[in-house]
Parts: sequence; structure tokens; C-alpha cells
Amino acid sequence: MIDILVVDDHPIVREGLVAILEAQQDFNVIAEGNDGAEAIALYDRLKPDVVLIDLQMPNVDGVQAIQQIREGDPEAKIVVLTAYDTDERILQAVQAGARGYLLKGAPRDEIFRAIRVVHMGGSLLEPAVAGKLLSHVGGIMRGESREEELTSRELDVLKLMARGLRNKEIAAELFITERTVKFHANSIYQKLDVSGRTEAVSRAIQRGLVQV
Repeated sequence: MIDILVVDDHPIVREGLVAILEAQQDFNVIAEGNDGAEAIALYDRLKPDVVLIDLQMPNVDGVQAIQQIREGDPEAKIVVLTAYDTDERILQAVQAGARGYLLKGAPRDEIFRAIRVVHMGGSLLEPAVAGKLLSHVGGIMRGESREEELTSRELDVLKLMARGLRNKEIAAELFITERTVKFHANSIYQKLDVSGRTEAVSRAIQRGLVQV
């Protein structure tokens, strides 16, 4: 069972999300919040498996909430579900530590999949969101120093990360050990100058290393 915290400042939207989530046998909505401050407090008290959160909210917004939750628990698993698809907001959320980013209006099955993928340690960016990140490629590449190139095996691992696969699944796909996957992952993070999987996928999309 996946315990979920749902945070959205629109009661009707929040109630609708809770209803469709609880219809899934493996989902259990343990609390609801209407702003970022409530999200932080509820997370600290209840430690849900996954947080499903909007970005634009009163008092403390979603990005600030993600940052504070992750400061308290670096392993917190957070999925953004928002109407905001601007490049800046997407980058802010990913950099803050969100492991999934979906736009409101996404099919419910995609929301379910994002929660399950993130719960299992993966990451998921909706294709439309990834496309927004790609629009930054030119400017970012002009402003960055040249990074060390990835090996072909590291690229294989990175592409499977972008598909939301866990280390165990990547190992099975590539016929290598899970320990080897972790070794490649750490090398990828170092070469891309990132701190984790979601940021690595985001950077890879920006550089055109993977496509979604």
C-alpha cells in the first residue's frame, strides 16, 4: 500500500484527486493539505510514501514546500501535479527535488503511473514537460562549461533512468548487476554535476542526450 499526501489549494480539485486515487487498491490517501505550509507539517508528522503537490498555492508555494520537505528528508518522494508549464517553474521544481512532474489534465493512468514509479525510486517527467526543458538546450549549452563525456554504457543506463526504471530493472535490462548500475549512476551524477537521478534526467534532456 502506498500512503499518499495530496496538497492542492482548490478543494474541488483536491477532492477529485483523492477520489480517483483511493479507487486504486494499492493507494491510501492519508492526509490532504491546502498549501505548502500544511504540506510541510503533514509530511513531518505522517511521513507519507509519496506527496502529490500543486505549485501555485497561498502562503508557502509548492517549490518552497518541496525544498523544505527535502531538507528534512532527502529521500522524500514528491510528484508535482500543476497547471504551470513554464520552463522556469519546471526547472525550479526539479531542482528543488521533485521526482515527477505532470500537468493537470494528464490522464489518470499517467498520474497513477507517476506515483508508482516515484514510489519505487524512479522519476517521471511528462513528455510535454520534457519538451519544455528541451527548449532551454541552446541557452544552457552556451552558458555551461564543457562536461566530461559519458560512456556508451552510462548512456544506456541514463536512457533507462529517463524511462523511469529502477536500478534492479535497469540491471535486468542490461544484463549487469545492480551494484554495477549504482556505479554507473554515481559516475553519471559526477560527470553531469548533479545530485541525483531526477536532476540527471533533466540535465540529459537539456543536453539532448536522451529523448522522451
